[in-house]
Amino acid sequence: MKLRPLILALSMLATPLALAHTDDYLDTLKTPNGGQMRMAGAYHFELVVAKDSKEAKENSVVVHVTDHADAKVATVGASGTATLLVGKEKVTVTLMPDGDNRLKGTGKYATSADMKAVVSVTMPGKAAESARFTPLVIKQSKPADPHAGHH
Repeated sequence: MKLRPLILALSMLATPLALAHTDDYLDTLKTPNGGQMRMAGAYHFELVVAKDSKEAKENSVVVHVTDHADAKVATVGASGTATLLVGKEKVTVTLMPDGDNRLKGTGKYATSADMKAVVSVTMPGKAAESARFTPLVIKQSKPADPHAGHH
């Protein structure tokens, strides 16, 4: 049957696209706003947090929303939350539209290398999408080799 080679060829072409959106791959990219990027359904979320707030104080949290082609997605009418975990402290920040493709909020938090965050965004008329972040993890300098560890 001639359809089988076509399906195989198409699946091989699709593989780089699947790899392109892993967290490890996204961590190798230079992001437009200096944050960490994650895939969330049909979107990419770029989380930008304070990087050097040793003491808990009011700091901003910004999420930039783009599609998988990195085109800006309007956030008018969207809402969201960012839950930040630093040590034993947990802070939930309400995110509101702030510009073309941004959601922004403020919350009282300190930053440390072990910070984790969960961002949930609801676009108008859509189901909520969420992503997990480790926003202060040092990024790799080059893309991870998808063949590493294979012999």
